[in-house]
Amino acid sequence: MPPALAAALAPGRRLALPALPLRGTGLALLLAVAFVAIPLTANDYWYNAILIPFLIMALAGLGLNLTMGYAGQASLGTGAFMAVGAYATYNLLLRLPELPLPVSLAGGGLIAGAVGLVVGLPSLRIKGFYLVAPTLAAQFLIEWVFNQVGWFSNDASSSAISAPRLVFLGHDLSSPAGRYALTLTSVTVVTVLAWRLVHSQTGRNWRAVRDGETAAAVIGVPVARTKLSAFFVGAAVSGVAGALWAFAYLGTVDARSFDLDRSFQAMFIIIIGGLSSLSGSFIGAAFIVLTPILLTHLSNAFLGGSLDGGQISNLQRILFGALIIGFLIKEPNGLVALLGRLRRPVR
Repeated sequence: MPPALAAALAPGRRLALPALPLRGTGLALLLAVAFVAIPLTANDYWYNAILIPFLIMALAGLGLNLTMGYAGQASLGTGAFMAVGAYATYNLLLRLPELPLPVSLAGGGLIAGAVGLVVGLPSLRIKGFYLVAPTLAAQFLIEWVFNQVGWFSNDASSSAISAPRLVFLGHDLSSPAGRYALTLTSVTVVTVLAWRLVHSQTGRNWRAVRDGETAAAVIGVPVARTKLSAFFVGAAVSGVAGALWAFAYLGTVDARSFDLDRSFQAMFIIIIGGLSSLSGSFIGAAFIVLTPILLTHLSNAFLGGSLDGGQISNLQRILFGALIIGFLIKEPNGLVALLGRLRRPVR
């Protein structure tokens, strides 16, 4: 037996398993299930009520996580950035119909990123949770602009306007399976780009600024550019999520769908799922989306359906509030850290 192998298998010696191949295998299996197995087995209810909203809210949480979790820039403007992405994509499809659907989605995300860049300008002078104030002001201002300026909604008589038909390369994507395929592909592409960005020099600069601006500036990190890049990228990702929320989930574009509650929902996702973790955004989104459905089924099973929708919604808020307080006190890294600790003995 080779000496290295004998030493590794010696009594009392823990065998170190290669993490990267296992992680890559698990990711490939997950993608295979998402792209192949689910379309073969899921029904319309799973698409419309679970899978599509889960993927979109995971993407919105991912955008906020890049800004707040990785770069440490507090924000309550996710709903506003989603609204910008939705309205920008709608107008691109309406006024430039020759643009392919993916280009319009990317364009809406870039426009939302530009708005996020402007909203992030106060971060050059304001630090910490004081940044919540300008992002909160942007949330209310952007929502008001979309409700009052008719040009953005093509002067429609109603505040809720129908989304254009989803077509790409001659294929109609209006069915639940088509909208799921569009959403899943978009989320996968954006997540891969975010992963590469987080592990690049830009991501290292974000973490340096988050951990200490003064120390980051001393070692040569461009603090101002790093902060603004975090706002731009986070808002751009949220903008794509907003366009998907309007087109692939709701089927309408309405500023009221991107109110302050949507911003809080994105914040709940990253706090419960885990800050500074791409997978935490998906875990938190799954928890946020599945909890109301679980509460409804438990109410029907044990209480005979005596709780109406309003009571279940209030119970959901109480549960989320208690969990957020508990996570902030006991486990600031969220569910992803708890699952990591549970997985460690198994590995």
